[in-house]
Amino acid sequence: MMPPLITLTLNDLAIAVKNKSVLLIIFIPFFVFISLKLVDQSGRNLPKATVGVVRSEAYAPGMIRAMKAAGTLMTLLPVTDEAEGMQRLRDKKIDGLLLHSALTRDRFVLVVQKKEAVQTLVIIESIATLQQVVEGKGSSWISEVRATEDGGIGKQLLPTWILMLVLLVGFIVMPAQVAEEKEKKVLLSLLQTPMGEIEWLGAKIASGMILSAVAIATLHLLSQDKPENILNYVLFILLGCFCFCSYGIFLGLLCQNQASARTLGVIFYLPHLLPCALADYSPQLSAYSRFLPSYYLIEPVKALLFTNFSMSHFTPELLYLSAVGVITMTFSYLLIKKRWLLS
Repeated sequence: MMPPLITLTLNDLAIAVKNKSVLLIIFIPFFVFISLKLVDQSGRNLPKATVGVVRSEAYAPGMIRAMKAAGTLMTLLPVTDEAEGMQRLRDKKIDGLLLHSALTRDRFVLVVQKKEAVQTLVIIESIATLQQVVEGKGSSWISEVRATEDGGIGKQLLPTWILMLVLLVGFIVMPAQVAEEKEKKVLLSLLQTPMGEIEWLGAKIASGMILSAVAIATLHLLSQDKPENILNYVLFILLGCFCFCSYGIFLGLLCQNQASARTLGVIFYLPHLLPCALADYSPQLSAYSRFLPSYYLIEPVKALLFTNFSMSHFTPELLYLSAVGVITMTFSYLLIKKRWLLS
């Protein structure tokens, strides 16, 4: 006869297999391993960087010739003036911008988005290597590295924390709530009343948006970091909350119980969070993140937090997030109309 301890242990393991929780045991280590492999660039060739140079600037001839000759290390992109270069830098069309230093003669300032990004290190190492070849030892051509996303490590990490909160509500809280109402037949009972599917969906999305907004507002109050354009910033945050709350409701309707909803939520949560959070440290993750809805939330949040952009600058992001929200809400509505799925 099997001891009760072994019997209960096997029963719990069988439940974990049945409600798909065991998938997390396999998925999370596998996904983290792949992400870290993409971030770790040791033993690989460094990615090629694009550096903007202003046509009217008086650059050192030896430096420009060396940078043009080193085509495998970097590409020079001429820009009309500093304003155009800064715009291209914010749009990620260039990785760095070389400007003449106002303090040091024949030395230059390298403007980048983040000092700790991989592309920044590539530019600095490439220019240092070229200078060693051309001039040997001497004062560095780069006298200063300036970041557009500056303001302390707390402010730089704030967009990632905001994305984490939005995804937490969208992919963890909302699917579990919806699955609970399905599991306990609450949703089916509510739909027998005069309340319709649209009202239920609207209430669920509104509650999720309120939870996300309260969490983000609390984070801002504690960090005391204010965006440059508060109105546009708030509008974009609310749009992102709508998108992912609608997404989460759709996932919840696909599940029959809370356990499977949490499992499915985590499976969607990590791939939407980690690539965007680590995109500055891996070109591969940066390329992959552009296929995710979370990318079209975190990038505008970064820009609006550090600069005074208008909403018109983010028209593609607005359309993308709106489309994802409307499409997932439409699918949720169609699933609710299939009453047999709720029983």
